[in-house]
Amino acid sequence: MGGLENNKRMFIAICIVGLFGIITVALTAATLGTLNKRFDSIVSPPISTTNKPKLNSILAETIRIEDLMTHLRQLQRIADEYNGTRAINTRGFNETVNYIEKYLKEQGNGLKVMRETFQIRNFAIATDPILLSLINGTEKNYTYSSKLARSDFTYVTYSTAADFPNYVRVINIPNFGCAKNEWQNATDLVALVKAGGSCTYAEKGILAGKNGVKALLFYNDEEANANLAPISVRLRETNKLPALYLSYAVGQALANATIFTTVMVKLSIQLQNLGTFPVDNICADTIHGNITQTIVVGSHSDSVPAGPGINDNGEGFVLVFREINAF
Repeated sequence: MGGLENNKRMFIAICIVGLFGIITVALTAATLGTLNKRFDSIVSPPISTTNKPKLNSILAETIRIEDLMTHLRQLQRIADEYNGTRAINTRGFNETVNYIEKYLKEQGNGLKVMRETFQIRNFAIATDPILLSLINGTEKNYTYSSKLARSDFTYVTYSTAADFPNYVRVINIPNFGCAKNEWQNATDLVALVKAGGSCTYAEKGILAGKNGVKALLFYNDEEANANLAPISVRLRETNKLPALYLSYAVGQALANATIFTTVMVKLSIQLQNLGTFPVDNICADTIHGNITQTIVVGSHSDSVPAGPGINDNGEGFVLVFREINAF
């Protein structure tokens, strides 16, 4: 809590984050005045010798369920009007961004609101991907399903296409593949990489690319992820490697096999290029404050294709709206 006490003259940046892009709402706080009083109430509340300090705060007390519900009903209305979804690259998402922009601009002259549009590469798998292994002369064909609970593996978003004519040896990357030296023996091989560690999947992909890896096979590690099915993750849009995500059982079996023998795999990933689609960022900065000291709070604004996204993550970014009012 000392950070708040020592940095009262700062910008407050509140961000609403999209699934692919970022819709950002940034608030800059005045140097002293009301905000300082609120911080003082949180950081150094008066404590009585007879009463325990309360866990609530003035900021928390500004959050009212009825105010949140007003915005959530608007999100539900948008989804209802546009095929039940507010997912990225849909009218529902675009109308959500319009709603955010309109609301911010209605907050008066204290905010500078900016909207930026950029293009995102869009693709889909053209056919079911294929993964085969060859261990001690035994070939195994793994199961792919769009229902992850039934699948041995799934494709990684922003994987490149691939069609291996021959089997390629697998190397089990030490630890979590977050350090450069963990990739030094992986050139021209397929890298088997555990989930977790101090880096993202995208950062692992960058290290793999720099070390000449042929393909990436991520898998759930029992300690890193309690989900035993493969999960959907993404690399960076600039990724140049084919990549799959394995279930815990398949990944662990391959990892164990590499200890005693040579493990080979062959894979095929066929992609359909769907061009690009626009995504909007919104950034709103408060006008006053010290720009060198900024607090960023955020949330994504889109839903999954299958629903309106009221719980995930409508409730998150409407809470951001109330924080704007509080400051």
